[in-house]
Amino acid sequence: MDLFADLIVANHEFANRFKSEALTGEARQGLAIVTCMDSRIDPLKIVGMQAGDAKILRNAGARVTEDVLRTLVLATHLLGVNRILVMPHTDCRMASGEEHEIHALIKAKSGMDTRSIEIRTVKDPIAALKMDVTRIETYPLLAPGIKVMGAVYSVQSGLLEPIL
Repeated sequence: MDLFADLIVANHEFANRFKSEALTGEARQGLAIVTCMDSRIDPLKIVGMQAGDAKILRNAGARVTEDVLRTLVLATHLLGVNRILVMPHTDCRMASGEEHEIHALIKAKSGMDTRSIEIRTVKDPIAALKMDVTRIETYPLLAPGIKVMGAVYSVQSGLLEPIL
């Protein structure tokens, strides 16, 4: 527990200033953002929003996986989402090596053989983004009328570059 003591102290400070009790589970701005788990990304601030405005889905590389699609089905039918931003970023670790290289790095660092999982590295980030946007646009279980945009977030400048 000592390793987490700082989190508990910070949570108490957060709770003392907490003002979000009236928020519902709906996305007030109708937005879902699919982005990377990279800690340099603050999705709501990047698009000028705050807690309660959007649904945030994060994973390594901002990839549209089966679980992302499952979550978007729920978000578009039950939580007010009518637009989706797929937002990978520059300087992403998932775009810096091949699948086998990432597995080899993990093996060298920890001794763990991770080849049984797909890491989903990205050789061509723009092609991957276009494929992921298409995957959402053609997914038959999403609510009708959903709008999708792909944009790359620059961790160097803070700017979004719309791709499609």
